[in-house]
Amino acid sequence: MIAEMSANHNQHLDIALDTIRAAKKAGADAIKIQTYTADTLTLNCDAPDFRLGKGLWEGETFYTLYQKAYTPWEWHEEIFHLAREEGITCFSTPFDKTAVDFLESLNNPIYKIASFEITDIPLIKYIASKQKPIILSTGIAMEEDIQLALETIHNEGNRDVTLLKCTSAYPAPIEDANLLTIPDMKDRFQTKVGISDHTMGSTVPMAAVALGAEVVEKHFIIDRSIGGPDSAFSMTQEEFTQMVKNVRNVEKALGNVYYPTDSSKIKGREFSRSLYIAEDMKAGDIITEDNVRSVRPGFGLHPKYLPELIGKRVNRSLKKGERFCLDFI
Repeated sequence: MIAEMSANHNQHLDIALDTIRAAKKAGADAIKIQTYTADTLTLNCDAPDFRLGKGLWEGETFYTLYQKAYTPWEWHEEIFHLAREEGITCFSTPFDKTAVDFLESLNNPIYKIASFEITDIPLIKYIASKQKPIILSTGIAMEEDIQLALETIHNEGNRDVTLLKCTSAYPAPIEDANLLTIPDMKDRFQTKVGISDHTMGSTVPMAAVALGAEVVEKHFIIDRSIGGPDSAFSMTQEEFTQMVKNVRNVEKALGNVYYPTDSSKIKGREFSRSLYIAEDMKAGDIITEDNVRSVRPGFGLHPKYLPELIGKRVNRSLKKGERFCLDFI
């Protein structure tokens, strides 16, 4: 269960640190940050290609958005330190080689590759060379993009990869989740699979776990009222806590593949049907559907025998309510 801080610190270190504490209380196993600057991610340019269209970030350029959203590098050491104190794993998404080198100096334990970076093969190769576990989002990816990224990682001798099913919309419509892709991804790419979810609520993560997701990543904020680029589709502590409970209950409900082999140990088995004497009978009486019936409870003979018993004679006197037995023939 990963709480994605993203830009939800709003450029305040105390909010970032409080977010870590809140994520831990909410049941998150990990807190994820992002390591970039506006200059390492894009160009300071107002040309049409660099302007964001209508939607959540209308009016921004890539550069101005990332200036507001980035996590200052000078905070990282304190963020990692607090996470260790709180007993929650902290890791990051790097967006260029300098970010990877910086994160290596902090002993970053896991590398997340963002959906939009899945085509940056040189970056993926460099991350993979560090031999750390990799979580790879597939939001904008075609199958060939996923295959190439995995080949790049594997060619570096790194096999610890988890693919995340992701819909790169903010917030994402629930009908675009296409969660049936999760078991297919697991089979097709022979990897662990999870979900990076931008829908509202916890329905999608719960369904994803039921379909085999081993990782759930959700944007996390201590209070949506503080605003910020990602606030509209981020979960509060209360919501995240409930999601964790829901997911853990789904995991319990999934259990194991189980087909009972000992009927005596099956709860409620006694309420099944079985064959009983329905009318008093004397030795020599012919068995009919009236005097031997399939009824509850299930302590008598299996009902499958009834058709072959009809027309045969009993060898003793029998009382109504006795369990039928083949020895009576």
